[in-house]
Amino acid sequence: MSDFEHVFEAPPEGAAEDWTIPQGWSAYTKVEHDTWNTLYARQMKILPGRASQAFLKGLDALDLNTGGIPDFEVMNPKLQALTGWTVVCVPGLVPDEVFFDHLANRRFPSGQFIRKPDQLDYLQEPDIFHDVFGHVPMLTDPDFAAYMEAYGKGGQRAAKRGMLANLARLYWYTVEFGLMKEGDDLRIYGAGIVSSATESVFAIEDSSPNRLGFDLERVMRTLYRIDDFQQVYFVIDSLEALKDETLKDFGPIYDRLEGKDDIAIDTILPTDTVFTRGTQAYTAKASPPKAAGTDKSRRLERSCR
Repeated sequence: MSDFEHVFEAPPEGAAEDWTIPQGWSAYTKVEHDTWNTLYARQMKILPGRASQAFLKGLDALDLNTGGIPDFEVMNPKLQALTGWTVVCVPGLVPDEVFFDHLANRRFPSGQFIRKPDQLDYLQEPDIFHDVFGHVPMLTDPDFAAYMEAYGKGGQRAAKRGMLANLARLYWYTVEFGLMKEGDDLRIYGAGIVSSATESVFAIEDSSPNRLGFDLERVMRTLYRIDDFQQVYFVIDSLEALKDETLKDFGPIYDRLEGKDDIAIDTILPTDTVFTRGTQAYTAKASPPKAAGTDKSRRLERSCR
C-alpha cells in the first residue's frame, strides 16, 4: 500500500459522508490538462482495431475528444441520458461498502487527481484518466451498465458471505482486464488495458499470455497479478452474456467455491476454452509475479500502465 498516496481511513476534510467531493474542474492547471491530452492522443493511436466497438462508441457519445480533463457537469448529463449512470468525484480509493453502494446506485466513483507528467507510463493507483477514459465509455452501453450495477449489489451480498476476494477476481478479469469476441477477433473492453499504451498491444497481440473463455466460477478461483502485464485474459462472448452471468444468484456459486483451492495464474485446465495457449515468455523474463486476489477487494488493486 505504500505506493498509494490517495488512501484514507475516513472521509477527508471536505468530503461528504458518501466520500464524494466536488470535482473543482476550474482548478485543474494547464499542465494537468496537457497530461490528459497527451495520454488521450497516445491511446487513440493504438486503440482502433484493438478496442471494442462499445468502448469506441462510448468515447464518441461522451465527446471525450474535446480536449483537456472532462468537466463532469458537462459529461454527466450525456451519460445519464444514455444509461442512468453518473460519475462522482472521490478523493482516492474508498472503502468497499462505499464503492459498492455507488455502483449499486449507478454512480461511478472517479479519482479527482491526474498523474504527473513523469508518470505517463505507469501509475499503480487509479487517477482520473484511468477512471474516466478507461471506465466511463463502457458505461454508455446498456448491458455493461446493468452489469456494473449488478456487481455493486453483488458486492454488498459478497461482503456478508466473506467472499469479497472471489468477487474481486471477477472485477479484475472483466472490468479491468477483460477481452471480448467481436466476429472472429478479440477486442479490449477492460479499463486497465484501454488506458495503458503498452498493455493495449500486449493483451491482443503478444504470444505470452493465455487467453481463455470466460467461465464465472473459474474466474472467481483464479489469482491475478497487480504489478505487471497479465498472464491470462478471459474472453467473454458478449456484454449481454456477461450481464446475464452476473444476474444469477451467486449464493450457490459461493457454496461451491468454499473449500476449493485457488487456481494459479498461468494454469490451463482441461475444461478451459483456449483461444491462445500462451508461452509465458514475458513472465519468465520479468521479476517474480506479485500475486493478488486472496484477501483484498478490488478497490486496493488497480494498476494504471
